[in-house]
Amino acid sequence: MSEEILINVTPNETRVAQLENGVLQEVSLERAGRRGWVGNIYKGRVSRVLPGMQAAFVEIGLTRTAFLHASDMQRRPDDDADAECAPEADITTLLAEGDEVVVQVIKDPLGSKGARLTTTIALASRCLVLLPDSGQIGISARIEAEQERQRLRTILETLRDGEQPGYIVRTNAENMDADSLAADVAFLQRLWNGIQRRVAQTAAGEMIYEDLPLVLRTLRDMLGREVEKVRIDSRYWYEKSVDFVTQLMPDRAPLIHHYPGERPIFDLYGVDDEIDQALRRTSPLKSGGYLVIDQTESMTTIDVNTGGYVGHRKLEDTIYKTNLEAAQAIARQLRLRNLGGIIIIDFIDMADAQHQSQVMNLLERSLSKDHAKTQIHPLSPLGLVEMTRKRTTESLAHILCEPCPSCDGRGAIKTAESMSHEVFREVMRAVKQFAAEKLMVIAAVDVVDYILEEEQTAVMELEQSISKPIQFKAEDQYSQEQFDVVVL
Repeated sequence: MSEEILINVTPNETRVAQLENGVLQEVSLERAGRRGWVGNIYKGRVSRVLPGMQAAFVEIGLTRTAFLHASDMQRRPDDDADAECAPEADITTLLAEGDEVVVQVIKDPLGSKGARLTTTIALASRCLVLLPDSGQIGISARIEAEQERQRLRTILETLRDGEQPGYIVRTNAENMDADSLAADVAFLQRLWNGIQRRVAQTAAGEMIYEDLPLVLRTLRDMLGREVEKVRIDSRYWYEKSVDFVTQLMPDRAPLIHHYPGERPIFDLYGVDDEIDQALRRTSPLKSGGYLVIDQTESMTTIDVNTGGYVGHRKLEDTIYKTNLEAAQAIARQLRLRNLGGIIIIDFIDMADAQHQSQVMNLLERSLSKDHAKTQIHPLSPLGLVEMTRKRTTESLAHILCEPCPSCDGRGAIKTAESMSHEVFREVMRAVKQFAAEKLMVIAAVDVVDYILEEEQTAVMELEQSISKPIQFKAEDQYSQEQFDVVVL
């Protein structure tokens, strides 16, 4: 599997596309006026403690107060040493209103919710994550060979100094030599020492440390061994990226290329078309079937349909093949749309237990490529698959779109017939409230056309009932659900 990363930079926006075998898998974007906050470290001030929620609101200088749960707080040295067995501490024993606390953002503000915080600081490099207040060493589960896991653990144990900081060994560290890991350890320790110095100099509500911009963060986190090329259409960011990669991982610097072409870099692979498709409710399958993806505040539901695919043999085979194709497509759509939280998948019902097992196995294998953590539960008695995907930033649709002003985000508008009845009711209301010689109805073109063509009899009966003439005026600027009744 070959991977390629495309980076498109304009003055106010940076976009990153990750492709596998030429097919778009993930899109990230960062805007000048709306950078993400995940990874940033702040000195916060507790504005309110909520015992009933075991949480606190913390002011860190953002528009909305951030949220710190007791489970995301670093345990005190005098806490029970057996952290796994100890009950969760009461938030009121950990924080009080007005306290200052050093926190890191682990989730961007989502919808109406503020950012989520932790006091367990984590700093990432190419191969490692430094956990300054933890003495443990963790190895990425994607490094499967036990011999390699033990080798990496031994190297880290040797490199740790007397303070015994904790580390998470990332997937990128696989087969790395001791010198490369030592360079990462030294870099992270220098970074942490600088942060500690700034803590004393920073006022409450101000930022202590800002994570890397999207371009450099992408290179740090995604420039793994599968990546064959990185194309950047900005000369400035190309040079900056080469300098960054040369210092952090010199063997990967030759993979960075500047794209000088006149044709937009995303057009080379049809990335913008794929992004537009990812904003739609339905996603087609090659066989003729399709997915229906509905994102709500509490969860995302995905329905699998055979559509125009009728198969060549019996119904069970048609359903099986559609579900297999859907399993792969769903894994890609979750990454591409950056959908997180609770996800419910309604595969087409399968009677064959072996078919069910194979579809579930394919879904799990397809999701194994996902950088976000996922957890899948077995098929429910109703034939639904429940899963979760870790969400740290807003979905692609939430970043690029806003609720439709015509339907107010419902995804549907009332028909012209329905609106005609609302108009008639409003006319009756107006006549009872105000003295009028005649009335004028101003409405959308389609609504006025429907009333004059399909409801002529109803209009005549209404005029007789209220003993007032009614004039209709079509307005191009009105949405279908917008109208006014004017008393003249």
